[in-house]
Amino acid sequence: MNTTNITKCDESTADFQFYLLPITYSLAITFGLLGNLGALYIFIFKMEQKSPSNMYIISLAVADTVFLCALPFRVHYHLNNNDWVFGEKMCRVTGTLFYANIYISIAFMTCICLDRYIATIHPHTYLQLRNTRMAQMMTAGVWTVTGVATLTFMLTCPLGYQVTHSDGHDRRSCFENFTQDEWRSSLVPYSVFSLLFGALLPSGVILVCYPLVARRISHIKTATARGALRIIYAILAITVVCFLPYHAVHLLHLLWRTEVFQHCLAADIIYKARRVTMALVSVNSLLDPVLYYFATGRCKWSFRRSFSCLKLRKRRGVYTISDHLQDRW
Repeated sequence: MNTTNITKCDESTADFQFYLLPITYSLAITFGLLGNLGALYIFIFKMEQKSPSNMYIISLAVADTVFLCALPFRVHYHLNNNDWVFGEKMCRVTGTLFYANIYISIAFMTCICLDRYIATIHPHTYLQLRNTRMAQMMTAGVWTVTGVATLTFMLTCPLGYQVTHSDGHDRRSCFENFTQDEWRSSLVPYSVFSLLFGALLPSGVILVCYPLVARRISHIKTATARGALRIIYAILAITVVCFLPYHAVHLLHLLWRTEVFQHCLAADIIYKARRVTMALVSVNSLLDPVLYYFATGRCKWSFRRSFSCLKLRKRRGVYTISDHLQDRW
């Protein structure tokens, strides 16, 4: 397939994106910021007992908050019929943050998954590790690897920032409409690497480990076990609804860009599907606070309930083992 045919296939349109993406992004900004900032306040200032999972959740909330702060630029972009008016530098920063959040979120969800897997399947090993600096090292490692990868991508990758003449005026695209040369020179290696190590590997860990954990604790009839199951189901739902569709469509887009298949009809379908999955992947930052809610226990998210829980615990005298395990989960 020659470049000319690929260029023709690139002329796909999806008018629904001018409504779907701004609405979805706006909902994510409004409710996601409230949920993530509330989670940061609770986990940093209100949690009496710090667990390894707490560190991963704090990092996840930080990543979501940064992502949501950059999202208004994307809202304006799509409301303006995909005409970027903020310049090349802002295109590079906001575009990179949008896609980096996907892989940072998956990475920390994988850390939570491994932490829960070890705690459930190998509890004695977990008790030996939980008071060490293992969680700090894991958190620092994830931020270092994803930070270096993000910075490298931001400095070396093309922007997809192109000026095209459409409807009687110049339209500036941002992080789309890449040329075939840009795909061959840099985007294909980045896409393959991110799909393998940023999506396939961590998603595989989540989809394998969590069912094993759920099966093990489903036989335990306690409030703590039920809370743990809710966390597991929340992460599985976020992975399946938000991340897997995006990566599946991105893989198809990569196959078309590398000319594994050459059908323009398929390219048009992939283009529209990418718009839908971009909306779905942004919902991740809106759903993550549900995960935080299950992880903390419902008492901490309401002052009235916090007061009643405090009175109940004072009546008991000290934390019970169940309270300790609930905080750990």
